[in-house]
Amino acid sequence: MSHPLISTIKDKCKLCYACVRVCPVKAIEVKISDKHVSVIPERCIGCGNCVNVCSQGAMQYRSSIEETKAILNSDNEAVAIVAPSISGEFEDITDYRKFVNMIKTLGFKYVNEVSFGIDLVAKKYLELISDYKGKYYISANCPSVVAYIEKFQPELVDNIAPIVSPMIATAKVVHKKYGKNIKVVYIGPCIQNKNEALLFDDDGKVDSVLTFEELRKLFKEYNILESKLEYSDFDPPIGNKGSLYPISNGILQAADINENLLTRKITTVEGSKDMVSSLTAFHNNISSIRQNYNLFFCNGCLMGPGMSSTGNKFIKRSMVVKYAKKRLKKIGIEKWEEQISKYINLDFSRTFKADDQRIKMPSKDKINDVLKSIGVHDNGKGLSCGSCGYDSCVNFAIAVTKGLAKTEMCTTATLRNNHNYIRALKATNEKLAQAQEALKTSERKARQEEEAAKEASKMTSTMLHKLHAGVVIIDKDLKIIQANKSFITMLGEDAKEINEVIPGLKGADVKILLPYDFYNLFSYVLKNDENILNRDVLFEEDMFNASIFTIKKNKIVGVIVRDMSSPEIRKEEVVKRVTDVIDKNLELVQKIGFLLGEGASETEQMLNSIIEFHKSQKGKKK
Repeated sequence: MSHPLISTIKDKCKLCYACVRVCPVKAIEVKISDKHVSVIPERCIGCGNCVNVCSQGAMQYRSSIEETKAILNSDNEAVAIVAPSISGEFEDITDYRKFVNMIKTLGFKYVNEVSFGIDLVAKKYLELISDYKGKYYISANCPSVVAYIEKFQPELVDNIAPIVSPMIATAKVVHKKYGKNIKVVYIGPCIQNKNEALLFDDDGKVDSVLTFEELRKLFKEYNILESKLEYSDFDPPIGNKGSLYPISNGILQAADINENLLTRKITTVEGSKDMVSSLTAFHNNISSIRQNYNLFFCNGCLMGPGMSSTGNKFIKRSMVVKYAKKRLKKIGIEKWEEQISKYINLDFSRTFKADDQRIKMPSKDKINDVLKSIGVHDNGKGLSCGSCGYDSCVNFAIAVTKGLAKTEMCTTATLRNNHNYIRALKATNEKLAQAQEALKTSERKARQEEEAAKEASKMTSTMLHKLHAGVVIIDKDLKIIQANKSFITMLGEDAKEINEVIPGLKGADVKILLPYDFYNLFSYVLKNDENILNRDVLFEEDMFNASIFTIKKNKIVGVIVRDMSSPEIRKEEVVKRVTDVIDKNLELVQKIGFLLGEGASETEQMLNSIIEFHKSQKGKKK
């Protein structure tokens, strides 16, 4: 087939998982990397549950509208075969003869009842059940049931009744009546019929399958209204009790099969859950059940996915019964029996083929890993909320291991994780609030410290500029970080001019401003982290005294320079150095004093007088 029966409109999918929950065979996968669900065609049985449940309209079945329009525009005669469920679909049309004419107005040459094909199939079932040879059968009328057995209970394939569905039986009738070259379009309530039709190429060939929903769209497109048309009846052969087929046990009525609970040989089951459980019971306990099964996936064809709306089952049932009564009043039994005899010998047999799509059981370790990830322990016993769409946590875990589902689909785990996330978020917010408060406090403290540092820097700078000694701070590249006025004055006029442009000589290279012997001392301290104190250095015939010391190891040094030619410095230095001489030689003088007597005292007095003289001269100058 060119396109899958059911597909996803990706942009519309909101990942609500509603489709996953209603899919009876889990033919819908949710990949971790995708933002939409995907249908697995091989697993799909065409039940249409996902299409009906999707509120976003993201799930769609393969349209046959354009295919049908092409048939109607071809040179071949087109025949519409219409399922009796139409009586429950068009409650807005007052007379069935009107919708027959509406169909013909689309371009169909003939419109035939599938209810006649149901009458033929019903007789074949009666023959099969009556000729009991120790084997029990499952009806093959519902294509979704057939697909389910072939794919998910293939061990029961041999128990499917080897009889074609009413759609194929009716196609065989119209091919025999109108010829091989006709084009047959089935109109009914089922989606899976679209796939079933692809299996037949002989006299049971159906060229296109329209749902009732699609039929309404065609009526709307071509503006075909009941009020504009006259009556037109179905083309013969006319059906009998087959018109009751939309009701689940209608085919039993059509075959006059006994439904007495004490003596009946066939049990009717409808609805997906009961259908699945009944097949399990059939497989495991048929020797005790001893019944043939008449199965329908939906609650009768009246509730098929191809109906324009689900509506109320019981109102639809009453409409079908009303329609059947009206048809039966007009039927000629003798003519009907004559038609049955004419077509009953057509080949209505078919075979079925197993197509096992069951998921192989993964290892227990993998299952347990998934169960642990969703917070389920003890192998998932006692847990089965069903919100993920699977009937047990274990089956969900199996689907996850096979890539058909992802753990986010478990609402219990998701809610638990959300609660944990909320608690963690709340705790994080509290910590963040505390951190913000601490940051504010830190910022206030930092601003205070910054202001204090600025003030201290300002005071230090002021103090540096008031010192008589030259002070300069130098980085590892021998660039000036800061210099006071005294240092700039010592360097001369060139330095003063630079200072006018760059205050404090910031960034100036001392290698340009000072001789090699001088700045080489700075390099030595930077490299060796060894202070140099009171080193006399000659600079342009002037004597300077420098002390170089480390401020930041191998990165920043400080230098204090004194101009020894300055009167104040000279006098202070003389006093200092004489004092040092006295201090260093005092002991020696004292020893000599013992030897020389008063001579030593006189020497000491002379030295002290020199010191006092210099001090007095300094005092007078002030």
